[in-house]
Amino acid sequence: MNVKKVNKSIPLSVPCLNGNELKYVTECIQTSWVSSVGSFVTRFEKELASYVGSKYSTAVNSGTAALHLSLLVAGIKPNDEVFVPTLTFIAPVNVIKYANADPIFIDCDDHLNMSADSLNKFIKDNCIFKSKKLFNKKTNKSISAIIPVHVFGHPADMDAIMAIAEENNLKVIEDATESLGSYYITGRYKGRKTGTIGHLGCYSFNGNKIITTGGGGMIVSDDGEAIEKAKYLSTQAKDDSLFYVHNDIGYNYRMTNLLAALGCAQLEKLDTYIKIKRNNFNLYNKLLKDMAGISSIKEPVYAFSNYWFYSFIVDKKKAGISNIELLQKLKEKNIESRPIWTLNHMQKLYKYSCKSSIKKARYYFDNVLNIPCSVDLKLRNIRLVADVISETING
Repeated sequence: MNVKKVNKSIPLSVPCLNGNELKYVTECIQTSWVSSVGSFVTRFEKELASYVGSKYSTAVNSGTAALHLSLLVAGIKPNDEVFVPTLTFIAPVNVIKYANADPIFIDCDDHLNMSADSLNKFIKDNCIFKSKKLFNKKTNKSISAIIPVHVFGHPADMDAIMAIAEENNLKVIEDATESLGSYYITGRYKGRKTGTIGHLGCYSFNGNKIITTGGGGMIVSDDGEAIEKAKYLSTQAKDDSLFYVHNDIGYNYRMTNLLAALGCAQLEKLDTYIKIKRNNFNLYNKLLKDMAGISSIKEPVYAFSNYWFYSFIVDKKKAGISNIELLQKLKEKNIESRPIWTLNHMQKLYKYSCKSSIKKARYYFDNVLNIPCSVDLKLRNIRLVADVISETING
């Protein structure tokens, strides 16, 4: 079999806008409510909070803004340290520096999420708990929080992570930017959606997320005061709307009504999108399951994943090709794919930061490839991608 080059490229992940998006955005334009005040902003906040099962929410202009504000609201102070996975997009790492704090990088588990075992070992080997605070014995700095990330939609082991947080008096800011709609099916948090378990939860609606507002984010919590503080900071910390008195440093982080209109329309389709995502992953898995050296990263047994991204391990010894070599072969056929982000402890800015022993994250960085996963991906294109992988490996 010789698979020809695809005339029209197959992208990795693009938005699906086939609902009420145009109708709602048109309403914004016709009424002139296009900026950070408008009915769609409050509607999106309420509907998103209701969907995930959280009492309160505030809409912001990016997932990064949501994470930044959450750290500030959680009380992270300059020179504090925060546990964060090395295998993640850099945003939750950078926001720690925005708060003038420092990251401690933790290895991943076999679902690409922060390893509770690695986290626990670092604490036991390198930390001391005194005066109701956890301290890093190497730096003498206090450790104030954990940012678990539900990587590619697969829920992290929050049973174990929350137990560690409670034992060590640590705040938990959940980075659920990739896992909207994922939830737990067993354990302490059975029935709970990602983002609703920590002290605050953060979502992203970037263009490639499972639902999109083009750019946007949301913070959720059952702590109403925390959400009010986040909203206050997101609107330039304005204490007097007539004379513009500001008693704190604020940010221009509020979501606009136009973006929220998109979000309301997208949220109406979310459960349908998740069903499609899961079905498409299962088809990929079926087509590739007997491929030498190719195996998928599946949802944990304790959780239901939105399968935002489709991650496959490419074992060069068995497949005869590396993940990057396979990426190039797919690219030659106009098929987009992507490896995992460069690990954050390897980044120039963070190479001297504290870290746990990093083993699994390095393995997955060297071997994982993400393949096309858009909601509107055609079944014939899934088969075509699988055929190109088969042809590349089997000749």
